[in-house]
Amino acid sequence: MSIQKINIPSKLSLFSDYFNPRVAGELNGQQVKLVKFQGEFIWHSHANEDELFYVLKGKFDMHFRDQIITLEENEFLIVPRGVEHKPVASEEVAVLLFEPAGTINTGEMSHELTRPTLENI
Repeated sequence: MSIQKINIPSKLSLFSDYFNPRVAGELNGQQVKLVKFQGEFIWHSHANEDELFYVLKGKFDMHFRDQIITLEENEFLIVPRGVEHKPVASEEVAVLLFEPAGTINTGEMSHELTRPTLENI
């Protein structure tokens, strides 16, 4: 077995597209994903999965039906399963996601931004 450390800036430098998460690690049925985005995502929810969004670089607004929460670098929030949400970033943001393996980025919605298979980096 080869145990290796992960350098997050190095992994983020491997891609430049938005709303296309990459898997950077896995543990106990969970995945650590890295994603960049800018602009507005779609409203969606996840019936069976909670999601953690940790801002590595930049900032973004997480829209909920009843509030908007601004997340800045070194802040995170957990979106409970079943809660509709929509990330919106006026400028590029880099985010670490922590969620169960197999979680689809658009939840139950099928959309052009849906990424059913993710690249491992």
